[in-house]
Amino acid sequence: MDKSLRNSILFCIICLLFFNCQSPQKKEAAPFWENPVEFDLQEIKNRGFIRAIVDNSSTSYYVYRGKTMGYEYEMLRNLAAHLEVNLRLVVSDGLEASFRDLNEGRADIVAINLEVSEDREKYANFSDPILELETVLVQSRNNKAIQVLDSLHHKTVHIKKGTIYRDKLRNVADSLGILIHIQEEDDSKENLILKVIEGEIDFTVVDSDVALVNATYYDNLDVSVAISEPSPVSWAFRKNASELLNATNNWLKRIHRTGYQAILYDKYFLNKKNSYFRNTSPFSSVSGGRISQYDEIIKNGADLLGWDWRLLASLVYKESRFDTSAISYAGAVGLLQLMPVTLQRFGVSDPNDPRESLRGGVNYLRYLDGFWLERVPDNSERIKFILASYNVGHGHVQDAWRLALKYNKDTRQWSNVAYYLERKSRPEIYRDPLVTSGYAKGHMAVRYVRDVMSLYETYKVLVEP
Repeated sequence: MDKSLRNSILFCIICLLFFNCQSPQKKEAAPFWENPVEFDLQEIKNRGFIRAIVDNSSTSYYVYRGKTMGYEYEMLRNLAAHLEVNLRLVVSDGLEASFRDLNEGRADIVAINLEVSEDREKYANFSDPILELETVLVQSRNNKAIQVLDSLHHKTVHIKKGTIYRDKLRNVADSLGILIHIQEEDDSKENLILKVIEGEIDFTVVDSDVALVNATYYDNLDVSVAISEPSPVSWAFRKNASELLNATNNWLKRIHRTGYQAILYDKYFLNKKNSYFRNTSPFSSVSGGRISQYDEIIKNGADLLGWDWRLLASLVYKESRFDTSAISYAGAVGLLQLMPVTLQRFGVSDPNDPRESLRGGVNYLRYLDGFWLERVPDNSERIKFILASYNVGHGHVQDAWRLALKYNKDTRQWSNVAYYLERKSRPEIYRDPLVTSGYAKGHMAVRYVRDVMSLYETYKVLVEP
């Protein structure tokens, strides 16, 4: 073979080997909205809960005197009951993040008042209108207050980042031939309103529902200037979740027909007295950040237990709604609703004294913690055993634990024990030779655990540790 030909062939082989060894170019990732997860209504029902994204605000989702409240919260709770699933809420971390969470399966609904736009329709499908809202200018009632939009010429308006308010202000500027300086802020609408009140900024823009509530408790707030006509707002759903969307639209028709939605709207937006107290109270997560007047002694008790104080506060709320004089039908009394025999055992002489009642309850919880410690080493699982024992008595929970052991279930997992506790009102269960405490409405104890833990999750989101 000719030497030059041989060299040419060798060169070609080397080139082929070189290019074949190169790392293939990575495909550019598809936008997050193009391939949403496949998870519709039936999958949600199989899972047992629906997860919705909401705003943490004085209209949407907050805690007042220990109770979870909010217009969207109560609407979603009713929807979840209608769908026969539990409700779990996630606080929005911005609109783009919310749409991403929706499409990637970390949420099923974005329950935020959204105007439908061509840009947003890329990310999601939208429900029938929830409300009709206009967008208003928020300013202080002082000598700088404007009465007509022309006066915004060369003024700076601060708005929440990622909202449709930017486009609305630009439309105003274009239609009037004026220049408006728009400053987008990575802040909540209500914080921007507070900055207007405190004089840090002159103007912001919000939906009329948020403006209406804030104007009830800030006398010097002017929300009279609208920058848009009323527009319908909706909730967002994954594009491939048509069954959930249809079920939600049918539910919306029902609550509109029955008047339920109108009652909620009146409660949160038209009843000015209630709005004022809910949103200026020190025991509101949108103002004072406290859960109750007993937060300090609850924190001390939680330290003794090694619990997050918000978990103990959830238990206290569930037991007495923070009412020291509460008495149950069975004769349980005080903040932690202790029975007379328990009061005596744990040294409580005056159950109406919040410190004594809490101390007695904490001592009882410590006893239950010790009772379950070796059998349930994991703290997060053991807490559920403790709560159930607090509600129905540890003898009944121990019966369920024995049954789980009998049927070769992992007795360290609350779900396995809860299965038998729920069925403890059935003769085939409470008559089992392993059951020593007899009949019990165990399903109520399981629900009790779920309610306390659900409230705790709310407190964790809305109340500082």
